[in-house]
Amino acid sequence: MRSNIRRLTTVAALGAALFGMASAGAAGLPPAHMVNGIETVSGGIGDGQAAAMQAAAPNWPLTLEFAIRDHAKSDYAANVKVVVRNAKGDTVLKTTAGGPFLLARLDPGQYTVQASLDGKMLQQKIMVGHAPTRHLFLWPAGTDGA
Repeated sequence: MRSNIRRLTTVAALGAALFGMASAGAAGLPPAHMVNGIETVSGGIGDGQAAAMQAAAPNWPLTLEFAIRDHAKSDYAANVKVVVRNAKGDTVLKTTAGGPFLLARLDPGQYTVQASLDGKMLQQKIMVGHAPTRHLFLWPAGTDGA
């Protein structure tokens, strides 16, 4: 009888531990992808994933953040089409950010970033160096960020 209780206790503890790890992973950093030889991670939907993206940002050369101004505050934007061109004008990265954050391992240099949402394009010239850099793309109120 004690053997069965011990087994049930062990199985219950293992199940709880596995459930806890799965829950933590669901709110963690989304998987990385290679796009034209550049490693990227995009996401940040939900508080847990947004916190994970913000925590990881200092380890990436470039962090792009996408939001929509909504009167006194800003709402996160997702499904943003992103095109990054180098100083020569060559497209080095073309992707769609699945959430309000896009992390990218770009080489140091000057780039032009175009971010499009709901037919509205924003553009910034950025410099990626050896220290992490972060840029916010903020669309006007009324832009559909779904």
